[in-house]
Amino acid sequence: MALTPMALLDRALALAGAEGLHRRPPLIGLAGSQGSGKSTLAKAWAEARGGVAAFSLDDVYLGASARQRLAAEVHPLLRIRGVPGTHDLALLDATLAALAAAGEDDRTPLPAFDKLADDRLPRERWPVFAGRPEIVLIEGWCLGATPQEATALAEPINPLEREQDAEGGWRRWVNDQLAGPYATLFARFDAIALLRAPGFETVVGWRCEQQATLLGRALGEAERAEIAGFVACFERITRHMLAGGVRADVVADLGADRSVVQRR
Repeated sequence: MALTPMALLDRALALAGAEGLHRRPPLIGLAGSQGSGKSTLAKAWAEARGGVAAFSLDDVYLGASARQRLAAEVHPLLRIRGVPGTHDLALLDATLAALAAAGEDDRTPLPAFDKLADDRLPRERWPVFAGRPEIVLIEGWCLGATPQEATALAEPINPLEREQDAEGGWRRWVNDQLAGPYATLFARFDAIALLRAPGFETVVGWRCEQQATLLGRALGEAERAEIAGFVACFERITRHMLAGGVRADVVADLGADRSVVQRR
């Protein structure tokens, strides 16, 4: 029988083990490139199982003002949210600690980010998980990504890197984040499932589809070009992950229509 996306997360949970084994709710990660359907899958699986505290790595992005400080202090490209180093890992850690300690009568706020406003929602507007979770599920495009070797960073891979990161300072800094705090974070997950796209070019098309759906209309040429420019920020790590640079315990290879074509 072909693997369904829902069964992918069931398999990840089985690999993670039961709550009693960890003395806390199992922590499951769902990785996948932009447009792969991971957010939809995470929501559907959480609703189907019940008892799942689910949120996205996107929900702990640093706000625009914090990223502007990074842009001024480290590299101008860090004003753009998305790459490792543009998340509030302290907030994520505090949220995981609160969920792990939650009792049956507790209510745990889960971070939420407004992408249109490019800032985190006020805390009073965050969703709240009631009780003690049986499972914690986090989805995010770069979950489990491993750092690249220094030699792989030497040459730019796209126009964005050639024109805006000619000296390589941005990509080296991002890679250092993957090797340091993000590696520490990813090691905490009991299992990570990966929805793997057939190629980076497909990812760009999926991202355009997402935006068209959000706007409720077809995109113009300029809008598609803008999205391609935005996705270029993620190209290096996405290609690295597609080539195997990721810690994933269970993998579903997707077709261009997002159907599962193979599992390992």
